[in-house]
Amino acid sequence: MTTVTRAHAVVSGTVQGVGFRYWTARRADELGLVGHARNLFDGTVEVEAEGPAPAVDALLEAIRTGPPSATVSDVTWETMTPRGDADGFDVLR
Repeated sequence: MTTVTRAHAVVSGTVQGVGFRYWTARRADELGLVGHARNLFDGTVEVEAEGPAPAVDALLEAIRTGPPSATVSDVTWETMTPRGDADGFDVLR
């Protein structure tokens, strides 16, 4: 049985206006995760992802680099209690 986990991450760098949220959503969909990616007012991108722990770990690893159009300078993240309240991975404003 695989453990379900939820992670909250904030990605810094050149991550807004370069397709980072949509790229993250595609990766999350490929990994079978639910959650969201959204731009924050300070120029960072927030990512929340929930699903099997290995898949969440894979997404966290992927966002450390991001798409070729982005430049990621830092990723901070924390593990959260899974909520089971999402049914897909959304791109929010």
